[in-house]
Amino acid sequence: MHQPPKVQFLSMSKPTLARGTRDFGPEQMAKRNYIFDTIRQTFRQFGFQQLETPAIENLSVLMGKYGDEGDQLLFKILNSGDFTAKTNSADWEGGAKQILPKIAEKGLRYDLTVPFARYVAMNRGTLAFPFKRFQIQPVWRADRPQKGRYREFYQCDADVVGTDSLLCEAEIVMMLHQVLRQLGIQNFTVKINHRKILTGIAEIIGAEGREGTLCVAIDKLDKIGKDGVADELIQQGFTQANLEALEPFLEFNSSETLFEKLEPLLASSATALQGVNELKQVWELIKGFGLDNAALEIDLTLARGLSYYTGCIFEVKALDVKMGSICGGGRYDNLTESFGVKGISGVGISFGVDRIYDVMEELNLFPDQRHQGTHVMLTNFDHEAFMYGLPVLSQLRGAGYNSEMYPDSSKLKKQLDYADKKKIPYVILIGSQEMEQDKLTLKDMRSGEQRQLTVAEIIEFFNKSN
Repeated sequence: MHQPPKVQFLSMSKPTLARGTRDFGPEQMAKRNYIFDTIRQTFRQFGFQQLETPAIENLSVLMGKYGDEGDQLLFKILNSGDFTAKTNSADWEGGAKQILPKIAEKGLRYDLTVPFARYVAMNRGTLAFPFKRFQIQPVWRADRPQKGRYREFYQCDADVVGTDSLLCEAEIVMMLHQVLRQLGIQNFTVKINHRKILTGIAEIIGAEGREGTLCVAIDKLDKIGKDGVADELIQQGFTQANLEALEPFLEFNSSETLFEKLEPLLASSATALQGVNELKQVWELIKGFGLDNAALEIDLTLARGLSYYTGCIFEVKALDVKMGSICGGGRYDNLTESFGVKGISGVGISFGVDRIYDVMEELNLFPDQRHQGTHVMLTNFDHEAFMYGLPVLSQLRGAGYNSEMYPDSSKLKKQLDYADKKKIPYVILIGSQEMEQDKLTLKDMRSGEQRQLTVAEIIEFFNKSN
């Protein structure tokens, strides 16, 4: 006798999100798009063109560009099919570094800058230099999730490659001020430093050539404090004499006479003075732009942990919210060199949209989002009213107003509850009387006021009230 196949029933599991990731509902997306649109408009004003690169890159592109700590935070993707096929027991016993090349060839991008450098290297023959591009895409980091730190988050990057001009640095400062002030974030600081100054500090304190280790440690100053930085440097072989010589640089404060104070402090390092001179030029260019109330500060402890920066570096802190930096970037002279292309200098800035969102949410800076959703809803009482409303719907949409009709024939209360829940400001009631008179009832959901108007009059009313 034929036996029916056994059916396996999968147990139901409660749906969950991966740690460090978030869903964004319609209301949140309206707010996020407000940020994206503000940033995108500013980038275009400054002459940047949009670019996109794949979420997945070869690990050969990503590895070695972010320092050892960054490499560990890369999400690696197991090879398709039987990823163990080319391995043996010795590979697995050899640890992560030995096994990784055999089981994973690709990874999720860690930032947008390295993929951009890869794009430039691959397309340099067709690009017009200087090349100004912006990208608005998600990136992934296998970090420990906490407030303001996610494993998946968006970056909004703007970079210029193919020029050494410090005009680019000055324009980054201008864009930072324009975007943040337009978003309503008024109390912020743009911190600036220069990698040559950090190299000079390493020389001055007797740790020449060890600026990489120094930068990684002092980049954590806000998180672990001076004692924590000192402990980390001691563990890395720095002496007590090195730390005592470092102390004045950790306590340096930006002021009106900052360059007068800075130059004597760095006088014994020609490299550091080159960095100071470039910062001076950036300051002069910003003054030339006429930026009012510039929120600029030189911070000698600003290091930007990424190993590819070589010139000016930037970081932005929102002062009214306890959070890490909301923007960051800098100049990199050698990034495309790792892809076999020399002599292309670049500078860029990245806006951390997720952190900016959290800042604006905490400070209640988002404007009323009603106008971004449905502007007006048409009711649906029966088939006749439904058919009458279709051309009305087309006219409203043709006039540029986000419009929808309730899809099912239902009682008025249910339809108005729906409109209220979606925060739709206006509802058009279409009943037998409205169809006979060819005048619709426009209901203001906020005030409750109702008026009888033709479709043309409704559009005219919307035009005047916007």
